[in-house]
Amino acid sequence: MSYINNHVLYTLLRTILPGNHYRRHSLHHSQLTPLLAIALLLSGCDSSPSVANISFSKQIQPIFAQHCLTCHNEKGEGAIASGLKLSNYKEVLKGTRFGPVIKPGDSLSSTLVILVEGRANPAINMPHGNQAPLSSEQIQILRQWIDQGARNN
Repeated sequence: MSYINNHVLYTLLRTILPGNHYRRHSLHHSQLTPLLAIALLLSGCDSSPSVANISFSKQIQPIFAQHCLTCHNEKGEGAIASGLKLSNYKEVLKGTRFGPVIKPGDSLSSTLVILVEGRANPAINMPHGNQAPLSSEQIQILRQWIDQGARNN
């Protein structure tokens, strides 16, 4: 519940509760019902935007297919050099021979995000060569998926 909703609810209750020393006037029960209804409606409001669950199979794997699988398939140059294969969920979470590239729940520290955002050494940023970089929207989807726990869904 947001601050504004809490404040409205507090003000309403402060005004109508019996025995409240700060009460400015008394309310008849016929006035109480609409006020309580409004308070209940406001308490259910949440001003924070909800983030849809990101699907590995529907959203993440297509990004990998478009930008990564040329090199990070079973026999690709990237898989041979680093051990990172992005052809399925199990391989994605396995990471490279040096360790995981995804920290579920922590996209900012996930090596894969660091590489696709260009925050690493330019020689190792991904994707390499003439592969098109991920769009900001694709990077955001990848980050949301990781922050949501990098689930196989």
